[in-house]
Amino acid sequence: MDKFWLKSYPQGVPAEVDFSKYHSLAQLMEESLKKFASRPAFVCMDKSITYAELDAMSLKIAAWLQSKGIKKGARIAIMMPNILQYPVVMLGVIRAGYTVVNVNPLYTPRELEHQLKDSGAEAIFILENFATTLEQVIAHTPVKHVVVACMGDLLGTVKGTIVNLVVRHVKKMVPAFSLPGSISFNSVLSSAARLSQNPVEFSMDDLAFLQYTGGTTGVSKGAMLTQRNIVANVIQADAWFQPALSKQPDSHQLTMVCALPLYHIFALTVCGLVGMRLGALNILIPNPRDMPGFIKELGKYKVDMFPAVNTLYNGLMNNSEFAKLDFSNLKLSMGGGMAMQKAVTERWKKITGSTICEGYGLSETSPIASAHPLDGTGVAGSIGLPLPSTELKILDDNGDEVPLGQPGEIGIRGPQVMAGYWNNPAETAKVMTADGFFKTGDIGVMDETGCTKIVDRKKDMILVSGFNVYPNEIEGVVAMHPGVLEVACVGVPDEHSGEAVKLYIVKKDPALTVQDILEYCKHELTGYKKPRHIEFRTELPKTNVGKILRRELRDEKKAA
Repeated sequence: MDKFWLKSYPQGVPAEVDFSKYHSLAQLMEESLKKFASRPAFVCMDKSITYAELDAMSLKIAAWLQSKGIKKGARIAIMMPNILQYPVVMLGVIRAGYTVVNVNPLYTPRELEHQLKDSGAEAIFILENFATTLEQVIAHTPVKHVVVACMGDLLGTVKGTIVNLVVRHVKKMVPAFSLPGSISFNSVLSSAARLSQNPVEFSMDDLAFLQYTGGTTGVSKGAMLTQRNIVANVIQADAWFQPALSKQPDSHQLTMVCALPLYHIFALTVCGLVGMRLGALNILIPNPRDMPGFIKELGKYKVDMFPAVNTLYNGLMNNSEFAKLDFSNLKLSMGGGMAMQKAVTERWKKITGSTICEGYGLSETSPIASAHPLDGTGVAGSIGLPLPSTELKILDDNGDEVPLGQPGEIGIRGPQVMAGYWNNPAETAKVMTADGFFKTGDIGVMDETGCTKIVDRKKDMILVSGFNVYPNEIEGVVAMHPGVLEVACVGVPDEHSGEAVKLYIVKKDPALTVQDILEYCKHELTGYKKPRHIEFRTELPKTNVGKILRRELRDEKKAA
């Protein structure tokens, strides 16, 4: 197809990227581990590990897993927030030839059980704070090996001991749990000292990650991201960022904020993998909701790169201490996961002097598919231009391209597009065209420069602070409540999270209250999926075949 948008590319950004010299993600990362060996790679709570230490520890994780007789290609789950153990384990799993299954640590037992069963995960690395969730479901899953990490594991003996005491006994953040046969993270490292990793024969078609994303059928699906997908997207992002980063001397180490969770594809690729590719220092923020603590942490560094979502940027700026920080090094602010609001981008520019480069992508695209040029020429309110080696097409309902300026479904083709959904050919067939375009479910309009604006969403998906929430899942859970006759779930605008979940409920039990539903959802749904608004109705709008019309409820809200 005619890639007419290339004429809008900033100087120095190639039309295509070449990643033919790489045969695996492990090789790409090992290049950085050797090249930047003496540099600090990740820092958390003032304790840093170097690229050399990351290299050595991840090899121990790889060797230990292999020693358990786990076959190449097996799925290994990681259920951790942004702590030093995450990159160590993630790299170890990749280097051993396995597939990483990222798990949101805040998942409820129901959500965790589905993901572990669906992925067939044979082992899990989990922070002790969340071990009680695993205890409730492990008997129903294929998990055979459990490694339990503690917050202080890699913080040094004295500091680690203090941190663990505070987390367990002062803040009481570790509910009691029993996982017989589990092993501690530090025991794995020490027992692996005498083991060596077996070499792995990689193919670029091997799966690197199973990245779970909400399902239109009510259960989340694993996007199969291959070695090729991830390697390509890291190289694509690197090429796109270069105009903003190439002006600095090679000796300068970039410092990057990693406040978005590494189990989410945006942070995983941009912070974790692109960060390592650039030899950056990643500042890991385990709890970005603690704004005063987060800002205090930022005050210790001169940050070069700041990836975040709209809600995080907004939250920081609403704290008066934030504007006092030193932004003189800030070269690149990257917005993704949800639409950036104009008021937020303008305020960020005013406070920091940095323009937020907005990108667009999905778990299915590893994730970056398009982004604003870093020379400031992007069209405001758009998702920018397709990345190198990427094609965007606007499609009608038959999968045919519509004329420029006309709305249609955004289709993406490129080396970063997933291999399909894990064990789900039917769902894969729904989203892939015969010529290899992934149908995103977002409705967009492309202009003559190649910039695309999102104007609507084809699916009923709700986007809460960059996380996908699927109404079918929420409705399926709430409908199980004995007091509920019918339920509909829609997204409503929210100034903090972009959108929020709203439920419309027809009661079966007249005594049912809003508080009853909120209490029930607290136990069944992760935080971002919980309803913010609940409205009781005597009936819900339906089609003539009885299907609830969510769109009518949404439109009614807009009209109001």
